[in-house]
Amino acid sequence: MGAAWRDMRGRKTNLRDIKEMVSGVKAMEMEVCVTLGMIDAQQALELKEAGLTAYNHNLDTSRELSHVREAGINVYSGGILGLGETDGDRIGLLHTVSTLPAHPQSFPVNALVPIKGTPLGDRKPVDFTEMLRTIATARLALPKTIIRIAAERKTMTEERQALCFQAGANAIFTGDKMLTTDCNGWEEDKVLFER
Repeated sequence: MGAAWRDMRGRKTNLRDIKEMVSGVKAMEMEVCVTLGMIDAQQALELKEAGLTAYNHNLDTSRELSHVREAGINVYSGGILGLGETDGDRIGLLHTVSTLPAHPQSFPVNALVPIKGTPLGDRKPVDFTEMLRTIATARLALPKTIIRIAAERKTMTEERQALCFQAGANAIFTGDKMLTTDCNGWEEDKVLFER
């Protein structure tokens, strides 16, 4: 579950509602992962007590990873490709994640989904080979981490998704929406995996 805000500061009502949702999903005997931006140590503890399994941070919020880890919540930490970064920036992302005190349990590889009318709405989508290179390098640098294909997967053909798995990805995010963008739904993914 995700929220499109920068941090949890001043969001007591939101945190209460999110804890209720976490408890509800956990009661169905499912793992629960949220991405809520930057959180403090107290918020991390409250989410853990509600039953949270994992917390997703993109690397821009990495200084809060210690709050999540210390609360006993699994860490998912990745990045977004296609924001105008250089090859060196991508290497820096992978170096930073691979030299954390402990590797994240999951590394989501996102590609920017340009949305008309937003500041990056006219940006050209990231070249697919950059996605593959990032996944393959992440697999080498983070050998025990789950590498997830995330945002922008909706536009990939089945062949491209298969190439991502051959390059080292071993998980996806599924569902009809990923924050504000369309995502592959479970029924579509189920057909893909069966094929």
